[in-house]
Amino acid sequence: MAAEDETVVAEDVGADEATELANIEEALADGLADSSETADLEALLAQESAEAAEAAEVAEGDPIDQEIPPEEDLEHLEDVDDHMRDSVEGSLRLKRLLSRDDEELAAGGASPAAKKRRMVQEPADEEKEKKVKALLTKWGLLNDVLVKHVLDQSSIEEIDEISKSGYVPDKTNMWKSTGEIFNRYVADLRERSFPVGSSCDAVSAFKHRWKLGVNGDKLLRPLSHKELRYVMENYDGIRDLAEVVTAAKDAEVEDDNTTVRAIPEAPGTTTVGRFSRLELIDPLADAAVFGDANLTFAMRLVRHRKALGHVGRVIATTFEELDTLRERYKEIDQSIKDLEADYAEVLHGVDCTKIASNPQFKGLENSLGAVYYNFPHSGAIQGFFDGHPVVNWRHENLMRLFFRALRSFMKPGGIVKVASNMNAVGVRYSYIIGSAVENEFIHFETMPFLEWHLHRYGRSYGDKRDIYKRPDAQKNQSYNAQAADRDMVYCFVYQPTGEQLPPQFVRLPPSLKTLSGCPDGPFKNLQGAAKLATAKQLHQRFVTEISGTHVG
Repeated sequence: MAAEDETVVAEDVGADEATELANIEEALADGLADSSETADLEALLAQESAEAAEAAEVAEGDPIDQEIPPEEDLEHLEDVDDHMRDSVEGSLRLKRLLSRDDEELAAGGASPAAKKRRMVQEPADEEKEKKVKALLTKWGLLNDVLVKHVLDQSSIEEIDEISKSGYVPDKTNMWKSTGEIFNRYVADLRERSFPVGSSCDAVSAFKHRWKLGVNGDKLLRPLSHKELRYVMENYDGIRDLAEVVTAAKDAEVEDDNTTVRAIPEAPGTTTVGRFSRLELIDPLADAAVFGDANLTFAMRLVRHRKALGHVGRVIATTFEELDTLRERYKEIDQSIKDLEADYAEVLHGVDCTKIASNPQFKGLENSLGAVYYNFPHSGAIQGFFDGHPVVNWRHENLMRLFFRALRSFMKPGGIVKVASNMNAVGVRYSYIIGSAVENEFIHFETMPFLEWHLHRYGRSYGDKRDIYKRPDAQKNQSYNAQAADRDMVYCFVYQPTGEQLPPQFVRLPPSLKTLSGCPDGPFKNLQGAAKLATAKQLHQRFVTEISGTHVG
C-alpha cells in the first residue's frame, strides 16, 4: 500500500468507523437522543475525531513496515557482523513487540502508531480476520481471548483446514481451558506434515525429506553402506531415484581415510545408524554443548573424544552464571577444573539464541563440527502447563532462534543433535525439526536416547529444584521426570545452499490484553486490579527473559 493510500485510509478512519461517526452526527442533528445520550454521543464523537487526527498525523511519517529499531536495539547490533545480524534480530523483534504493550500502558491506551497498524491492513490480513471472527462466532467463543490468540497465530491455510474439519473446541473440560486444548489441537494439526516424533532411521528421514513413497523404500532398504551414502549425498529430487541407485552400485569407494567410508559393504541403514549412536564426529573440529547445567554431559563428551584421539576442542556452556551454579551443584568447581585439564573451554551466562552478539563466541565462526543441546526448555511458569498458549510460544521460539544463531558458527557438514522427549508439550519435536529444516539443517535420523553412546551422564532439572532434588547415580537413582524410553535424539547435518534466507519467523507472544483476559492458570481466581497486576508481572517476565536474563 502506498503512503498516499495509507494517509487516505487513516483520515477516513476506515469505512466502518466513518459510518459510525455519520450515524452519531445524524442522531444529534435530528434530535433523536435525550440530553444524557447527547452528551455521551458528543463525547464519543470528539474522541473518534481526535483519534482520527492522531492516526492521520502518524500516516505522514514512516510506514509501519519500516520500523526503526530503538537505540537500545541498535546498540546490541553494533558489535555484530553484518552476515550474523539476522540471527539476533528475531530476539530484538520479540522484545519490541512486548515493549509496545508497555508504551500503550504508559500512554493510557493505544498509541497513534498502534491505531495506524490496526487501520492499515493488507487484504490478506482482512480476509484472515474475517475467518477468525467467523470461527469464533460459530463456536460461541467471541470473548475467549486465548482461542482468538491461537487463531491469530495460525496461517490462513490452517484456519481453512480447521474450518473444513468440523472441529469444535471442548468448552466443558474440567482440567484444561478451552484455549489450551485448542492450542494442542492446532499443534497436532501442524505435525501431520512432519515425520514421526519417535525413532526414525536414515532411510525414513530421507524418504520424508524428498516425499518418496513405498517404491522409494523398496529401492533404499537393500542398499549397502557405500551405496546408501552415495544416494544420500547425490540425490537432488530431480534425477530419477532408480537412476541414482544404479549409479551408486557402480561407484567406487574413495579411500579418503574417513570413517564415513568404512565398511562399505555392510547393510546401509544399520551402519549409518551406528555412526550416529557411536558419535563418530569430525576429530579435528570443535564441538559445543549448550545448556549443560551441571556440565556432566560435557565431561562425558570430553572423555569420549579423548578416547578416540580427537584434537578438536569441546566448548561447554551454561545458561546460568557461576554463582548460581555453585548454589545448585557443590561439585561444579571440580567439574570445571577437570574439563579445563582436558583442554575444554567452559563459558557461563550463554544464551544459545544470542551467540552472534556474545563476545565469548567472537572468532568461532565456521568452526563447529558438532553441537549438542539436551532437553531444551524455556523454563516453567507457575500455574501453566508447558503447552498453554500463554507460555508455549517461548519454547517454539527457543528452537527457531537457536538454529538461526548456529548458522554462522557451523561448518558445512557439521552435526547438530537435540535430545528431547517425543511427547514433550513444551519444546515439541516438531519445533525442533521444523526450526532446523527452515535454517538449512537437514534432518537425517531420530534415534532413541537410550541407544546413544553418550546417554549416561548426570541429568539434572536445570532449575532451582537441583538444590534439594537431585538424582544420585551412586544410589541407583535416575532422572524420572519423564519416560526415558520416549526420549529421542534428533539428528541434523548443516547443508547451507548459499542463498539468503528470509527473516526468521517467530511465534508472537500474547499481548497484555490477552494476558489480562486469561481465565486459567494464576489468573483463575483473580479479578480487576489484581488480575491486571498479575498480567503486568508476567508480561515483564517475558521481557526479562527475551533480554537474556534467566528466571527460575
